[in-house]
Amino acid sequence: MPPSTLAPPPLPLLPELPVTPPDDVLGSGDDASPVPPHAAAVNASPTITSRIPVRIMAAPSSVACYREVRGTWRAVSRLLAPSSRGVHLDVDIASNPQTSGEPPLAAIVRSTVRGLLAPRRAIPIALVVVPLTIIQDAYSRDPLAVPLALLMCGSFLLVGPSLWRTLFPMDRPPGIGSAPRVLVYAAVGATLVLGIGRVLPDLVGAGTTFLTTKPSLAVCVALFWVGGWGLARDIELEEHLERERARATALSREADHAQLLALRSHLDPHFLFNTLNAIAEWCREDGLVAEKAILQLSSMLRTMMTGIHATTWPLTKELELAQALFAMHAIRDPSLFTVTFDVPEPLGDVGVPPMLLLPLAENAMKHGPLARHKGEVVVRVTLVRDVVRIEITNPGAFRGPRAGGSGLTIVKKRLALAFPERATFTIEPDGETRTRATVIVPCKDPV
Repeated sequence: MPPSTLAPPPLPLLPELPVTPPDDVLGSGDDASPVPPHAAAVNASPTITSRIPVRIMAAPSSVACYREVRGTWRAVSRLLAPSSRGVHLDVDIASNPQTSGEPPLAAIVRSTVRGLLAPRRAIPIALVVVPLTIIQDAYSRDPLAVPLALLMCGSFLLVGPSLWRTLFPMDRPPGIGSAPRVLVYAAVGATLVLGIGRVLPDLVGAGTTFLTTKPSLAVCVALFWVGGWGLARDIELEEHLERERARATALSREADHAQLLALRSHLDPHFLFNTLNAIAEWCREDGLVAEKAILQLSSMLRTMMTGIHATTWPLTKELELAQALFAMHAIRDPSLFTVTFDVPEPLGDVGVPPMLLLPLAENAMKHGPLARHKGEVVVRVTLVRDVVRIEITNPGAFRGPRAGGSGLTIVKKRLALAFPERATFTIEPDGETRTRATVIVPCKDPV
């Protein structure tokens, strides 16, 4: 695509600024539109090679400028408001079966069976049940000996841990006053073992087997009591550990998100203060330039407000915001620099944290054209496999990080939080007379 040169037309002179504009023009409340419907787009930027259109708003009247000032400060107050609010951590952990919509007993039985089928429990259980069944068959002559052994083992595994978890959940462990629940657990265990070992063989006409003798039944009752308690506690502790790990992961994710918001709340006023200080200097030199810069800043703030609570937005919107910043600085002196955007088409669905490139674009202007280093500012985006490489180069030799500066440090922290160990940021000399800032991020959206 060949470069397109946009020649700035002559700017109209503005009438003298009135002291008090009429109330019906200013409007009231937040619904008052800060941009007049008849505002014209004036291309006051220098030569721009770009695939993203540059739009600079100029007011044809001083009343529109006054309205823009009001709208700008409303946007500033809204933009700074989130930094004073608390961060609420809303973590929803739904892995506890007793807090789901399923009935408590059914949920407990289901989670118990799932826990028993886990290899770390199923294998030891099999190492106990299989030899016990073999011994029952070897020392018993009755053909129902093996089915009785399997029924006894199966009923213990299904009833013992589930019954203990029902009577003694994690928030109600055994203690003083829990004697009735202990008696219920002991009675159910003894009844189940004696019913299968004594009553059932009499009903079906089975003879005495190895597990149905009185000493064996006493041992089976004790194993039911102790084994049910042990398996139940093991399953409960494992589920509790899983819930705590999930909660810790969610809290860590929320903490990272809160830190990102805190860093961005520091970055937003950092950008605004620098820009407003520059506009204040322009007011002394040329009121027309300052007026148009305020209009452009107001347009940028509207875009920035859409990303206040978002963790990510498209890279195209980030590039538009950077280009709006270049266009605003070009209002003062279009001959200082040219801007070239080398962006592939289509760019694709690439997500980045909002306002990530803004401090880099601001830094390129501050230490480049605004420091009287004339030349070309280049923004180049390259897609290489699963990563995106973004370069911003500006005229002016690189002299190292400035003492007391925080913008570039915030960029590094935001990348580290949004793309853990998957993103890089460097700023270095680009030859002897230029500076290059490079950001490499994965194509996948931030965490």
